Amino acid sequence: MGSVAVVPLPGQGVPAGALVLLRTSSRAVFTENEEVFARLFAARAGAAMAAARLYAEQATITEILMRDLIPPQMRHVDGIEFAGGYQPSGAAERVGGDFYDLHPASQTSRETFIVLGDVCGKGLEAAAMTGKIRNTLHALLPLATNHLRVLTMLNSALLSSHHTRFATLVFASAVRDGANVRLRLTNAGHLPPLIVRGDGTVEEARTQGSLVGVLPTVQASTAVVNLEPGESCVLYTDGITEARGGPWGDAYFGEQRLKDVLAECAGIPGEAIVERVQMLTQQWIGDNHHDDIAIVAITAPRQREAP
Repeated sequence: MGSVAVVPLPGQGVPAGALVLLRTSSRAVFTENEEVFARLFAARAGAAMAAARLYAEQATITEILMRDLIPPQMRHVDGIEFAGGYQPSGAAERVGGDFYDLHPASQTSRETFIVLGDVCGKGLEAAAMTGKIRNTLHALLPLATNHLRVLTMLNSALLSSHHTRFATLVFASAVRDGANVRLRLTNAGHLPPLIVRGDGTVEEARTQGSLVGVLPTVQASTAVVNLEPGESCVLYTDGITEARGGPWGDAYFGEQRLKDVLAECAGIPGEAIVERVQMLTQQWIGDNHHDDIAIVAITAPRQREAP
């Protein structure tokens, strides 16, 4: 070994490491030009390593925070099928202003609580509001049997925060009733839930109410819907109905087109309903920009229980 050079790699306040150069030659030392080159290389390498380390730390923090913002995986509860689909507005985004959540019942005779909502706006600011709403609703789960009370307390929490955004919501409580499923639906300024009957008829649930996070009080009515085996209730956001596209690229997908699609989905599993609506919506949009999209299907078991 002819000579050794050790050059520190600069980092964010502390060295990121060291560059060690070994020369196996007859020359005893590195030349001045070689030492300058080594220091320049070490400076750039250290900066790159420090940036990579900082990016990795930020990515880890973001991943941890995103876990509570990404919509959960839906599943069956007491035979009731729950299926959901979500697509943010930006291709590089993972969360946005649309959301849904599922809170399974602790006992077979209790109601499973489902919420789907749309926060005004999109992107990270809307996602932060989404996280606040989901956390607040989770804390209010013991009161979930009273939809209006939950809406009132959520409305107070949003009005007392520094956020200026509002939200529209749909609450659904589902429980088995023999071979059927009994639903309680409460709409707070959102699009009406759609009921897909076994014969292909699509009905709007008769529930409506005011926005959340705007007025001092909220008003909402609750509709009770009975789903027979194979029938579904579909909750969705305006990212579907207001999706622009079509042959000329400027037409809305619209509520009637959505109802026509759902009429063709009579009797199929909830997962298939969600996938078909998402596929047709995406085909309609094409390369156009779109809002956040969220959809949830609640389906009664298709097999009747033996008497």
